[in-house]
This record gives sequence, structure tokens and C-alpha cells, in this order.
Amino acid sequence: MSTVPRARVPGRAAHPHGSDPDVAHRTWSADPYSDALRAERGPLYLRRSDGWLLPLDVERWCAEADAADLEVLRRCEGPVLDVGCGPGRLVAALGAQGRPVLGIDVSEAAVARTVRVGGQALRRSVFEPLPGEGRWGTALLIDGNVGIGGDPRALLDRMAQLLSPGGLLIVETVPDLDLDERVLVHVADARGAAGMPFPWARLGTPALLRHARQAGWRAADQWTVGGRSFAALRSRGRSRSTNSTAEPPNSRADSSSQRGRKPSADRPVDEA
Repeated sequence: MSTVPRARVPGRAAHPHGSDPDVAHRTWSADPYSDALRAERGPLYLRRSDGWLLPLDVERWCAEADAADLEVLRRCEGPVLDVGCGPGRLVAALGAQGRPVLGIDVSEAAVARTVRVGGQALRRSVFEPLPGEGRWGTALLIDGNVGIGGDPRALLDRMAQLLSPGGLLIVETVPDLDLDERVLVHVADARGAAGMPFPWARLGTPALLRHARQAGWRAADQWTVGGRSFAALRSRGRSRSTNSTAEPPNSRADSSSQRGRKPSADRPVDEA
């Protein structure tokens, strides 16, 4: 297999606040997040300083792909990049279908588990150089990963750099809400152990589509399965064929970890 070239990416100063790769690696590789992934269970939360909690669905992330996940995977085209792959259920499911797929995550525990269940994964931030830039057929932002970096517009711009012209971006959104918020949170467990704070975003489908239009994306579809909401966007450029031949990277490039799956689309609970 030939080597996939790396495309130019914004310099460190161009990263949205909170998307600095060094900070992301420390945030999602620190306990209690890594502990929860290794144990494959919660409870685990994103917690705000005022006591607001967003439950993180660790058990579902560590299970096999469910009906809602499989509907997402059915819609994927060409080589797939799972951004914030977490413990790897989507990467493993696509790989089992013989589909070319790579997961990236800044959590070492997440990438290690993805590799352990048979997937290809790199420990990498989405804002760092990645294999096959501009050549991926589909990119995934599932389980709330549209919140990465706390700046949806910057993330959408970055995703456009990664996809081939006319490529497909599938995003999970907060169900039934026109929500568009930025919060400073940290990962916490039931014992009160907490990681370092970082910025996050939460979007309902209407807000996502507004940001997408401003960033030059075209809305392709939206749907709900099992109480979870999704939207599909087309990147700028020509309509693409499902026969795209972007090359997946070598799985041996890095088998440590990347970033654990981020908050699910579940609604938060208020708890002091």
C-alpha cells in the first residue's frame, strides 16, 4: 500500500481554544475517563462548575454497534474516518464489513481498546495532521463529538479539509432541541474524581444546519433512530461517487490511543 500524503493543516495558533492537541491528549487520557473505558462502565459525566452534569454512556460506547449506529454505517461512503472513535465500536463494525476505516482519538485508553477489538486507530487530535487528508469519503462525529474544541464552525472547517470534494459528514446532534451552547466542563465520576477543564459545545440539528450553511456545507439528510438524532452534510465541491479510493492508513502507524468518545447526545441532568 502506498503512503498517504499529509495535507497542510492550521498551525498551533489557529486552533480553536481547547483544541490544542497537547491539552486534548492530557484531558481525555487522564483518569477518570481512562479508568471508565478500561472498566467498560460508568457512571461518568461531563460536569460544569455549577454542578450541571451530562451523563456519558460508557456502557453503550463499549458495546457492539446498535440499530442507530448501524443506520449511520449503512449511509457511509468510501473510506471512513471516525473522529473521536472512543473505544471503537463503529470502527470495529465497519472493519468487520470489510470497509476501509480509521478511528482517531486523543485518549490512549480509547485507541488501545479500538485496536484490541480489531479496529485501526491512531492517537491523534482532529486538528493535527492526519493520513489521507482531502481524500476521505465519509467522516463521523458521533456521540456528541461535534462538541470537540468548543467551536463548531472551526471543527466544520477542519472536517471539510479532511473529506474529498462532495464528501459526506454524519453528525449526531442533541435530539428534539434547537440547542447551540458552549460550556467549560471536565470529566468526573461518581466519586468526585475529575479531569482538567476544557471547552465543549452542544448542538441540536437546527443549530448544526445553521453553522453548516455558513461554512459552505449542504444539508443532505436528517433522521432519528432509537431516540438519537443525526444529520448528514455534503462538503463543498462536486458530488462524489461512492467509489472513492482514498487510502486508509497503516494500522501499525500508532496503536496507542487517541480521544475517548465524547459526550453522548443524552440530555444533561442538573445535580449540584
